[in-house]
Amino acid sequence: MSGQGVVPGPDGLLRCPWGLEAETMADYRVYHDTEWGRPVHGDDALYERICLEAFQSGLSWLTILRRREGFRAAFADFSIAKVAEFTEADEQRLIDDPGIIRNRAKIAATISNARAAAALAPGELDELIWSHAPAPDGRPVPRTAADVAAITPESTALSRDLKKRGFRFVGPTTAYALMQACGLVNDHLADCHSRDTV
Repeated sequence: MSGQGVVPGPDGLLRCPWGLEAETMADYRVYHDTEWGRPVHGDDALYERICLEAFQSGLSWLTILRRREGFRAAFADFSIAKVAEFTEADEQRLIDDPGIIRNRAKIAATISNARAAAALAPGELDELIWSHAPAPDGRPVPRTAADVAAITPESTALSRDLKKRGFRFVGPTTAYALMQACGLVNDHLADCHSRDTV
């Protein structure tokens, strides 16, 4: 699939190949069409995306999408202020929660990242992340999935800046996935119907 271009869906619309998986993965199509690549702002909203991208590391994004409501319930709707106050008892509760990915290191990082975010001024996390958005006309438009990078200089710099502020599980690849998901870059393929709506 890596060299594949857009694929027509049952509705006739052309999509990025990952956005048109088997019907059993319709969640991907909805996410692709309505969310991925659209600008996300707000500290709590961006904190949620950082956490979900970290939990996705080593797993399928579909696994995360299907547990997203479970994550929201478990992590107080990703309220930075609330998660920053989580205790060891909360951490154990999360490890026992079947509605999320029960990875101790990722759970601990999510709580730690809330504390790192809480130490910033209101709006500072949003400003920090968006300061790494490249100029939209400075990048070639990807025509196939093979044209889409996994790491960029901007994602490496974002990763470094987040780590400097105490964030964990935010390597350059995870940082780039965050940039794609939150609209800092538009990696919908050239002929994808979603590219112009983003």
